[in-house]
Amino acid sequence: MKKEIVIGENDCGQRLDRFLTKAFPSLKSGIINKAVRNKDIKINGKRTEAAYRLEKGDRLYMFFPDSLIEPKSLDPDDFMKAADMLNILYEDDNIILADKEQGLVVHSDNDGTADTLINRIKKYLFVKGEYDPKKENAFAPALCNRIDRNTCGIVIAAKNAEALRILNDKIKNRELSKKYICIAVGELPKKEDTLTAYLQKDSDANQVRISNTKTPQNLTIKTKYKVLDYCKGLSLVEIDLLTGRTHQIRAHLAHIGHPLLGDGKYGNNRVNVKYGFDKQALCSYKLTFDFTTGGGALDYLNKKSFEVKSIPFRSFWNSLKLSK
Repeated sequence: MKKEIVIGENDCGQRLDRFLTKAFPSLKSGIINKAVRNKDIKINGKRTEAAYRLEKGDRLYMFFPDSLIEPKSLDPDDFMKAADMLNILYEDDNIILADKEQGLVVHSDNDGTADTLINRIKKYLFVKGEYDPKKENAFAPALCNRIDRNTCGIVIAAKNAEALRILNDKIKNRELSKKYICIAVGELPKKEDTLTAYLQKDSDANQVRISNTKTPQNLTIKTKYKVLDYCKGLSLVEIDLLTGRTHQIRAHLAHIGHPLLGDGKYGNNRVNVKYGFDKQALCSYKLTFDFTTGGGALDYLNKKSFEVKSIPFRSFWNSLKLSK
């Protein structure tokens, strides 16, 4: 079967082989490389390379059995099952900054739920007419960062492929600053400090272990904190993650004896029950775009900061202060 695809805005800029594996899951890298060698894949009627960077307007020709080039299922029914509620902190033509609620997963987990943050975003954009999976070859709106189910706060979503590529690059190069606010049990010994330790992930238990000793298996973590306030044996703390590892804030603070209030995995259940917290008091509350290199189509975001308007546990803290 001969198939022709015209490369659009959301397809260009990526390698040919990566585009094909996303658009047609049955096409594995070995099949693609062999087809390129045999001239069964061409760009604009000419021989190409698997590493070729697609350009907008390119015509991709493929000669494959039908069974190998069945398109990826992009049935909107799945994301249309998601809830309508979406707290948007900021939106423009390229990105959405969503204020994720506690209890909502960012992507589908093992229970296969359709009500995820990314599905809510897809549904929102679909209803607005800004996203139609049937008109896309391989792209779908995507999250650029993730936070735990029971952590609330800012999650960045890219509405097009160019924005996604830029943001992924900026995050990798630490050109975005994300700050968290939390309530820790006990009074931290210093008002400000940068903690260093070593983290090893246990995927089966969905848990991490922290050590003061480096091994070949664990990864270095650095957590910078600043105590904003103390009250009744609790600390209100701002966190700046200098590394971004799984459960880093929760596990690192627990490791030094100051777990997050409400954390059932790493925390103190007796204290959690005392204060009536069943979810960790942790919020990704502030995001600053701090580009040190050109931001391309997103350069207008440079030096802009966004902050969550309502932190769920802030009212608890204010009440605690008033009851002193």
